[in-house]
Amino acid sequence: MSQGAAFFDLDRTLLPGASGPVINAVLRERGILSEGPLPGEDLLFGVFDLFGETGPSMLLARHGVRLTKGWAEAEVAEAGREAARRLVPRVQPYARDEMAMHRREGRLLVMATTSPAELTFPLAAALGMDDVIATRYGRDGSRLDGTVDGEFVWGRGKLAAVERWAAANDVDMDRSWAYSDSWYDTPLLDAVGTAVAVNPDPRLTVAALTNRWPIRHLDAPQGVAKIGIEPQQALMAIVRPELFPYVRFDIEGTDHLPREGPAIIAANHRSYFDFLAIGVCLAQHGRPVRFLAKQEIFAAPMVGPLMRAIGGIPVDRGTGSVAPLREAAAALEAGELVVILPQGTIPRGRAFFDPALKAKRGVARLAIMSGAPVLPMSVWGTEVVWPRSSRLPNMFTVVSPPEVRVRTGPAVELNGCNDMTMMTESIMEAVVDLLPPEGRVRRTPTTEELARTYPSGRVDE
Repeated sequence: MSQGAAFFDLDRTLLPGASGPVINAVLRERGILSEGPLPGEDLLFGVFDLFGETGPSMLLARHGVRLTKGWAEAEVAEAGREAARRLVPRVQPYARDEMAMHRREGRLLVMATTSPAELTFPLAAALGMDDVIATRYGRDGSRLDGTVDGEFVWGRGKLAAVERWAAANDVDMDRSWAYSDSWYDTPLLDAVGTAVAVNPDPRLTVAALTNRWPIRHLDAPQGVAKIGIEPQQALMAIVRPELFPYVRFDIEGTDHLPREGPAIIAANHRSYFDFLAIGVCLAQHGRPVRFLAKQEIFAAPMVGPLMRAIGGIPVDRGTGSVAPLREAAAALEAGELVVILPQGTIPRGRAFFDPALKAKRGVARLAIMSGAPVLPMSVWGTEVVWPRSSRLPNMFTVVSPPEVRVRTGPAVELNGCNDMTMMTESIMEAVVDLLPPEGRVRRTPTTEELARTYPSGRVDE
């Protein structure tokens, strides 16, 4: 029985931009390519990074093969290995996740690129791919002769090369996938069972919408739309405390948040307004984050649409599925920040006022799965802005706004512990330590205070 394959373009698909600058830099360092950029080279790559392939740029690439005449094949191969070492860290974070999905489902992984085979085989091997379909250069003995051997793997030439490879490897195109950013790859995208437009150029965007092909950006989780930047980054640029005149924010500790690399932020849960308060805090830091939240949050007014737009991860508590944790672990592997509220839901009744926070073990499991550090965060006062008993936040407190307090602490010292119960307790104790003094002592709430912790506003719920 024929199997399927997943064909990945390289530039602006697996990589965020062109591989050419890195490859040319290596070729120059090794004396293979003349020193100094060719006239217009930097402009050409800049236009490509912004807008994708153009007919004139690919014509230049096609005729540029002549420059390779006389290059030693062994030296080019070594340059390819060095270029691969530099390009691997630039592979888009969610490309690896996508490749892993295809590997699990039994498809072959193939790089299909216009770039020369000699310079792309090492990168494909480093990424664990099964094969490469790329432009091959002609040879005269051990040196390149400045010609193309076979198709120039671009446009319909790429489709022809892929179809020939598929026939030779018993691959069913109808069971295969293809990923590309370029309108010039529509012949290939049309020929496979599932086409995916990645970071598409304007014409491919139109084609994808017309053909109902999914549009992905492999530097962000699935479902996050981007127009240059993702919605969360646009929100961060404008979200300021001044936008919420009915609240006074008191935020400290953002210096503990890492500027790069993965981290889990574990916060307590007091109100639907927690997500907005945490969002305002993280906007000051400037890095996009992924929120894990119960499915019901995504149906809440105001907050739900925001959660979907910023790549929130819904958790259906009734199923007990580990899929949300796997999705969060993938985000952490991609070097992102993930926010999780270990309590799972807003406590009700007297539990709401208990200074000993009870939590589920998901945050500990995620820490073990990912190896990412866990940073505690506390929120306080959000329940005054949006009590559990209200459908919407109270926005009529402009004259005397309540204070919402957010604190972030240093990473919790877990010391390699793998006991999820002990880890959870340590994390929640760190969160409690960040609460104001009144949040760390036990007290008897009034009947009115108890009522506000129930959706119905009644204690007898």
